[in-house]
Amino acid sequence: MARVLEICGRAWLVAVRVLYTDQMRDWQLHLILLFLFSAAPVIGEEPSDDAEISFFESRIRPALVEHCYECHSSEAGFREGGLHVDTRESIRAGGESGPAVVPGKPGESWLLKAISHADSDLIMPPQGEQLDESLVADFRRWIERGAADPRDSIPGASKTWSPADAIDHWAYQSPASPIAPVIETDWNRSDIDLFVLEKLRAAGLSPSVDASPETLLRRVTFDLTGLPPEPTKIEEFTQRVKAHGLDGALGDEVDRLLASDAYGERWARHWLDVARFGESSGKEANITFPYAWRFRDYVIDSFRDDVPLDQFLTQQIAGDLLPASDDAQRTRLLIATGFLALGPKNLDAADPRQFEADLIDEQIDAVTRVFMASSLACARCHDHKSDPFSMEDYYALSGVFASTKTFFGTAVSPANRVGGDPLRLPGLATTPVLHRSITAAKVAELKAQKAALEKERVDKGRALTLRDALRIFWQTGGIEGQLEKFDDQGRALPLAMGVLEADVIRDAPLLVRGDVNRPGDVIPRRLPSNVKVKRPPEIDLNQSGRLALAHWLARPDHPLTARVFVNRVWSHLFGEGLVSSVDDFGTTGQFPSHPDLLEYLAIRFVEQDWSVKRLIREIVLSRVYRQSSAFDPEAFEVDPENRMLWRMSKRRLEAEAMRDAMLAVSGELDLDPPLGSLVGRVIGDRPVSLVGLDKRLPPDLDGSLHRSIYLPVLRDRLPAVLDVFDFAEPSLVTGKRETTNVPTQALYLMNSDFVAERAAAMAKRLKAESDGDTSELIESAFLYCYGRRPSTEETELVGSFLRAGSKSDRSERLERCCQSLLSTAEFRLLD
Repeated sequence: MARVLEICGRAWLVAVRVLYTDQMRDWQLHLILLFLFSAAPVIGEEPSDDAEISFFESRIRPALVEHCYECHSSEAGFREGGLHVDTRESIRAGGESGPAVVPGKPGESWLLKAISHADSDLIMPPQGEQLDESLVADFRRWIERGAADPRDSIPGASKTWSPADAIDHWAYQSPASPIAPVIETDWNRSDIDLFVLEKLRAAGLSPSVDASPETLLRRVTFDLTGLPPEPTKIEEFTQRVKAHGLDGALGDEVDRLLASDAYGERWARHWLDVARFGESSGKEANITFPYAWRFRDYVIDSFRDDVPLDQFLTQQIAGDLLPASDDAQRTRLLIATGFLALGPKNLDAADPRQFEADLIDEQIDAVTRVFMASSLACARCHDHKSDPFSMEDYYALSGVFASTKTFFGTAVSPANRVGGDPLRLPGLATTPVLHRSITAAKVAELKAQKAALEKERVDKGRALTLRDALRIFWQTGGIEGQLEKFDDQGRALPLAMGVLEADVIRDAPLLVRGDVNRPGDVIPRRLPSNVKVKRPPEIDLNQSGRLALAHWLARPDHPLTARVFVNRVWSHLFGEGLVSSVDDFGTTGQFPSHPDLLEYLAIRFVEQDWSVKRLIREIVLSRVYRQSSAFDPEAFEVDPENRMLWRMSKRRLEAEAMRDAMLAVSGELDLDPPLGSLVGRVIGDRPVSLVGLDKRLPPDLDGSLHRSIYLPVLRDRLPAVLDVFDFAEPSLVTGKRETTNVPTQALYLMNSDFVAERAAAMAKRLKAESDGDTSELIESAFLYCYGRRPSTEETELVGSFLRAGSKSDRSERLERCCQSLLSTAEFRLLD
């Protein structure tokens, strides 16, 4: 397959020659060109199901345990209806009614019909209690996406853990400083290269030659900034290479890129993927989070300013508990805690206890998966089946977050109050505010309206109709959502998402099978017992324990934190982590391809004060990163997945980089960051609130010329370009995105107004810059799009196409040519 991909890169030239000499009509030629450009294979692997397994563990397994195991598990001692649901094979085999779950086919999965109450003869749970619509929707999504299920075929056959397992598994051991191999070579530029070279030589392989300066510049510019290099920068770089050599020229260029604002925006987006950043609650209600943008901007600033990771981590978990010198610093630290408030929420939950339990579970899952690549959330209903985490570990952390008040500030505040309050920031001038002040009289009017609605509800009592009840419910919520934005004088308040210590600090009970109706013994708050650090911090009994948790994670000898982060960085730069399961360092995850290199990077990262920029700089200046992506059939036979790093793997640009590149080459990209987000702004007379019902939202939310990181991220309502090109699921921790190659991507490139408009603007730019010289125009087009000059054959073919026909339609031909260039595989691939 890899050899096929190497050949496909130029196949379009042959097709163009054949088609053009057959004198096809221009529009037909354009369409076929576009298909050839856009349908080229994408370099990448089949989509990973890590995210789907995470979805199963956090959403599906707890529901099965809570609602189904009592009657349909081996533990129950009998098989009601012939059905067990406690293994992958048994739930798919089903019982007397047939297969309970058919992967990819929700219509044939009778379990979904039963929990939906779609058939009166088949209802689960049998007591008549109907599951929340959001939970039913989770099951539907799970089945539609293949019903990923990591459970073993025999109940209890999964590996059970003991303290010895925690000692034995490599990821739970404190990093030990490795000694770099001693190799006679002048190839290396750092110790990174020596670790890789040692493994290559042991396998009888050699590293690839360096990529060309133009290819390397395009690679490192996209990797560090998410933008293509300007033609002038390409020329400057190649001249510096000739004058001073590649080492010095590349070092200077990397320093310039790391110092740019674009670097902060690029690497912040990587973090937002794992932080499950979203600007609405998701689930059935899907109400907007109008203040989520503040956390996005905090992350951008943090990467731009190279905030050390140990501080970055601590601020997000316990920023409200850190000292601050002034209101501006206090504001920043409070906004940082938005990390704990961003997750999806079931705002339709009827039981506030269940809502709180799910909120805490999501926070535990996020913290442990993001920073440890291990999920304690799997121990909510039972001891973890493969990693050293018990239910006691889980509920000890549950007490930490039960002692934390979460402020997520929905655009409207439902009367049941699960809509959540926003977090008030200190002062009135410490941060921008999107909503305008109102008069004190307007505040009084809103309070009077709220009181009238409450009086109506009380006066009507049992005579209140369902329609009136819903009207009062939503009108009251809307008024409360407005009132919380202003003080009594009507001055607009700065608000955010975040957390504070709860009014009552408490331990949490262990919930049998995760059921809020079956509380057991109260578990004292503490840190996970089987992940060892020297001198672990103690939890202050008068605090929630979040600060101790953050300090524990940030310990230099913590076995997971530094390893997990450097592996995430490596994955973004090479397309695959040293540990390929970037979100799973547990016993079910993958073993590192280069264990000593991972240790070296983790220890060096801590020694260099947790500096992300210094880590990235060292990696991209290595000889390993410089390698060409050229195919070597002999090396491919030995290592077809390139795990030994004998070349640089080709990678597809993420959706944001692809979109930003189109704006950049067309000359339209607005590099100034916008204020806030579409979600936080008022449209007409009020802000957007209900994502699914608000008709004021445009069909496609991509109407901006700013960088893609500033596009709205509404759960279940993404801008088209993000949705089509494998954007990270905003409800899940996503360390590595899927890379798919599907027809809808080619159709988007052909039919999207966004792509057509960029092509028109690019054509206009090329005409203005070339002053009528077709050869110069073609050279500029290739430099903008591909970072290289066209070959003689490419110049002749494109020139023939542009010069054909009458002069009156040459502008249209140029636009179509530009759209074809923007739609090629080469445009969206990093070589």
